[in-house]
Amino acid sequence: MLTAFTRAFRTPDLRKKLLFTVGIVVLFRFGSVMPSPGVSTRAVNTCLNAASASNSNVYSLINLFSGGALLQLSIFALGIMPYITSSIIIQLLVVVIPRLEQLKKEGSAGEQKLTQYTRYLTIALGVLQATGIVALARSGRLFPSCSAAIIPDTSLFRITTIVITMTAGTAVIMWMGELITARGVGNGMSLLIFTSIAARLPSEGTSILQVAGGVVFSLVLLLGLAIVIFVVFVEQSQRRIPVQYAKRLIGRRMYGGTSTYLPIKVNQAGIIPVIFASSLLQLPQLVGQVWSNQGFQDFEQRYLSRGDHPLYLATYFALIIFFTYFYVAITFNPTEVADNMKKYGGFIPGIRPGNPTAEYLKHVLDRITLPGSLFLGVITVLPLALLNLTKDQPFPFAGTSVLIMVGVGLETVKQIESQLMLRNYEGFLR
Repeated sequence: MLTAFTRAFRTPDLRKKLLFTVGIVVLFRFGSVMPSPGVSTRAVNTCLNAASASNSNVYSLINLFSGGALLQLSIFALGIMPYITSSIIIQLLVVVIPRLEQLKKEGSAGEQKLTQYTRYLTIALGVLQATGIVALARSGRLFPSCSAAIIPDTSLFRITTIVITMTAGTAVIMWMGELITARGVGNGMSLLIFTSIAARLPSEGTSILQVAGGVVFSLVLLLGLAIVIFVVFVEQSQRRIPVQYAKRLIGRRMYGGTSTYLPIKVNQAGIIPVIFASSLLQLPQLVGQVWSNQGFQDFEQRYLSRGDHPLYLATYFALIIFFTYFYVAITFNPTEVADNMKKYGGFIPGIRPGNPTAEYLKHVLDRITLPGSLFLGVITVLPLALLNLTKDQPFPFAGTSVLIMVGVGLETVKQIESQLMLRNYEGFLR
């Protein structure tokens, strides 16, 4: 990996792309620590210190993807989460709404239209999330254990200014991500998420070292290394189904007759099931803040707010398995894949084209999704079960963080290596 980056910096055009990407990332991190107008920085720091002992927060997932900017109420407080949510919603609606499905089949023009819808939905979700967060900060429910006034001036003009600023920050982040994708290296949105998560690792590691001691810190590092190796191994694992294309005579030329394979990853669903399960588990906490029912609040505080409680862990694990099967079922259509193979003269050796091929692909997909869902569940639940070891300090190598960082890192290195191969390709005549 280091060799690929060294060779990339020696190539002038790749060096420009890498430096452009680094510049955008620096601007993104600068905006993540710049407070919104009207927010008291001193009060925010006081409340963050008061809440550091509590590992439960209804906005923990958004705070993770924003690199801690959410609880600081910075101009980039919402981070990339509104764009992720809108992308998932559009992706699910494509399966349900025929008009959107038709747009997806229209090629680049249809993809541009879907991207435009995603942008509009991102702004709408940004307004909703910013309004909700500012309302909680104004009422003091964002940090229940802190009484400091985060927003001293609660006038309508000031509240509206903060909401507009956060929403505009979301639009700027979306623009930055698209700039990286177009003019930089790698997928822009993924790299910004990678940067947000990586920015929190030093502070979380320092907290464990100060609270739990050097021995526990060393164990956490060793366990984190083992988790990263395991994630890399599974992320690279795939089932390769052999596909043979028959020869076809078109005009005076013969086409086909090649052998290839259809790759099906073990973790076909990626990080999406973890996001779905986390969002669903945060609903009781949100309801508990709004609904003043003592019985429900006691149940939520006892069983669903502590990440190391057996009921919480079992529910989280079951939801991840369910959403893994659900997401794979709506994103991978065996019938469509089988029809495309039949259309271009492809077939799986020993399997008849058409419906038998679709049934075979579905059988393989069901079999391979089980270890993928178990992998996601174990990687996500294991760090939560170790909260007692770290004395309630956040585990820096949590499942969501490692999955995103490893996936983005592998994809970025692959893109750099592929561009290097295009620029340094040597034929057999040289």
